[in-house]
Amino acid sequence: MTVQVHGKNMQVPEDMRTFAMERVEHAGRIFDSGGDIDVEFTESFNPRRADGKFRVEITTNTAGHIVRVEAEAGDERTAVDLATEKYERQLRKLKTKLIQRNRVSHKDLNQVSSQPDDEEDRGVEIVRTKRFLMKPMSAEEAALQMDLLGHEFFFFLDAEADRHCVVYRRRDGNVGLIEPE
Repeated sequence: MTVQVHGKNMQVPEDMRTFAMERVEHAGRIFDSGGDIDVEFTESFNPRRADGKFRVEITTNTAGHIVRVEAEAGDERTAVDLATEKYERQLRKLKTKLIQRNRVSHKDLNQVSSQPDDEEDRGVEIVRTKRFLMKPMSAEEAALQMDLLGHEFFFFLDAEADRHCVVYRRRDGNVGLIEPE
């Protein structure tokens, strides 16, 4: 397991770097894979946001799924603690889902790799373009991937219907599915 700790527009002190690496490695023990884990610190200089001055974001690709969590707090150590707790919960949730899925069927795990790419279109400014390999998956798998990424929607290729669909988080907290006719 490789843990990369860095700051966005700030220098991370060595003691905080060591603390974050220890906490993230401890939380990452749930999966035995030696994946790369990215820990990013951001400091907000807005005096109105005293309670969320430091933000910590943890991102990794584990078992073919991208797991991303973030937490904000008034100091760096608290933000790391909150983020690693969320990270550990997400990893436990993912492992439980994968074990349950493998007991029901022996499908290959869906692997998603994203590569950001900036492009501009005529009249409309595209700020970011993401490209990723779309392997067929069920709507339940897509909902799990959406939760792991922390997004409000997820675009996927439906394995049963062999067409592109979208799952999204509804205002009531449930998940909706959009299918083409």
